[in-house]
Amino acid sequence: MASRLNPYISFNGQARQALEFYKEVFGGELAMNTFGEYGADSPDADKIMHGQLESPSGYTLMGSDTPEGMPYNPGENVTISLSGDDSDELRGYFEKLSAGGTVAVPLEKQMWGDEFGMLVDQFGIGWMVNISQPQT
Repeated sequence: MASRLNPYISFNGQARQALEFYKEVFGGELAMNTFGEYGADSPDADKIMHGQLESPSGYTLMGSDTPEGMPYNPGENVTISLSGDDSDELRGYFEKLSAGGTVAVPLEKQMWGDEFGMLVDQFGIGWMVNISQPQT
């Protein structure tokens, strides 16, 4: 297997809802395991220890809940970038991700020639979408 880069997002008790939402956006196969499935007998037992979404487009998104006693620092320093040249697909992702969130930069043509937009989704995660223009 080749190396790959994918985001891993920590949540504060919302991992299940967030990963299910991302599955609705991107499609694909979602696998989730709770702390309880690995023997934890604590208030964390029903929380997600590890979740992984593999989308049909080749995106991999991982996430988990932060266990009690560990610090949780919302993703102010985490932004996920989606890029490519499939305008319809990327516009669809932007639209779905913005539901319940806040658009910081509308998805529109930028000075470098591509269409670009930024948003923060309903779970506080920052997203950038860049639609490349055909090379002439």
